[in-house]
Amino acid sequence: MSNLPRRKFLRQTTLATAGLSLSGSLLANPVSIFGANDRMNFAVIGCNGMGWSNMRAHLKLPNVTCVALADVDQRVLDRRSAEVQELTGKAPKVYTDYRKMLENKDIDAVIIGTPDHWHCLNMVDALQAGKHVYVEKPLANSIEECNVMLKAANASDKLVQVGQWQRSGQQYDEAIKYVQSGELGQIRLVKCWAYQGWMNPVPEKPNTTPPPGVDYVMWLGPAPERPFNENRFHFNFRWFWDYAGGLMTDWGVHELDIALFAMGAKAPKSILASGGKLAYPDDASETPDTLQTVYEFDNYNLLWEHATGIDGGPYGRTEGIAFIGNNGTLVVNRGGWEVIPEGQRVDGEWKTKIDRIDLIRPEGNALDKHAKNFVDAIRNNDKSALACGVETGSVAAITAHMGNIAYKTGKKIYWDAASGSFNDAEADALVGARYNNGWELPKV
Repeated sequence: MSNLPRRKFLRQTTLATAGLSLSGSLLANPVSIFGANDRMNFAVIGCNGMGWSNMRAHLKLPNVTCVALADVDQRVLDRRSAEVQELTGKAPKVYTDYRKMLENKDIDAVIIGTPDHWHCLNMVDALQAGKHVYVEKPLANSIEECNVMLKAANASDKLVQVGQWQRSGQQYDEAIKYVQSGELGQIRLVKCWAYQGWMNPVPEKPNTTPPPGVDYVMWLGPAPERPFNENRFHFNFRWFWDYAGGLMTDWGVHELDIALFAMGAKAPKSILASGGKLAYPDDASETPDTLQTVYEFDNYNLLWEHATGIDGGPYGRTEGIAFIGNNGTLVVNRGGWEVIPEGQRVDGEWKTKIDRIDLIRPEGNALDKHAKNFVDAIRNNDKSALACGVETGSVAAITAHMGNIAYKTGKKIYWDAASGSFNDAEADALVGARYNNGWELPKV
């Protein structure tokens, strides 16, 4: 049963009783209102990395518990189940097929921590099963999937939070307010970057059989069929196009999200990208280790750049966002924010155009705050209170995917917001999702 593609599986489970439509599932799953003292039951799909980090953040909150785990790796299930029991005093139910887990009526909310190529299926299925959803970033592995997920969330009465937790960081909130105050003057350029010195080259490894206890066919899901290779499995899946989009979508959505929100932007006019495997041309990864992407907006440009294996990013920071205005530059990252003023000579004396603001460090844990925001929004049944809803997640993810599409085509591409396309056959072919092995893109 666990290896059945979605379309066949749904015909054979109670999920099919709603006619495979969101409207049917909403009738069968009326809105649940949670009081402050009501227990909220969480489950996790994909609990090896960020799925587990997100669950731990939610378990810090009162009256939140973990009742179920789903993963295709039995080793991961055993380890996380033991950790849940240690943290909560009760072992969760475990599943190797998330669809069977979604039949569990005791589950109120689901955390999705699977590889990117699974996010769309996981989220839509969870909504159809009447669950609230916290989905890891990037929202999806293609622009088309982002649009499907946005449509599904808008059609549902359940809440969806995207794991772009920088949105809950105090320093980003303060920095955004300063940018929007106009103090920086005309902003001509916004820089976003991720220099990741800890990332070593991915050595070539031979194909092998999957480890014992791993349902590799289910792990592949809608991705193209390939022999098992350790490089493509836990964590390193990020550097292969079948499952993810490299640092452009991994780190890019975090930084681009803050930049776009501060600038009140949603879609660029044009995108140009250049880079490649320039540092480690012979390692096993597919996505570029070095990339520069220029997004054109009205009156300013947005620059994304990333590099693996080195830490020497702009302004002495390994990651961050810089808003460069006529009066000064604001730099913000996970370590805090500061303002570097521009100067001018007035009556023979050098003066700064605005006051310098020395580094203001963040307070508290932003991931914990993001989890609390999600739970509070569920308890209040208030989608508008979400720090990072699906529309926000889709804007960041789509922008990042645009950068990868420009890189793959090698062209300067132009986005037509009215048609939702580039009006370029090669670029538009990369907008769509590619589903394999009998799996189908959800229809909403």
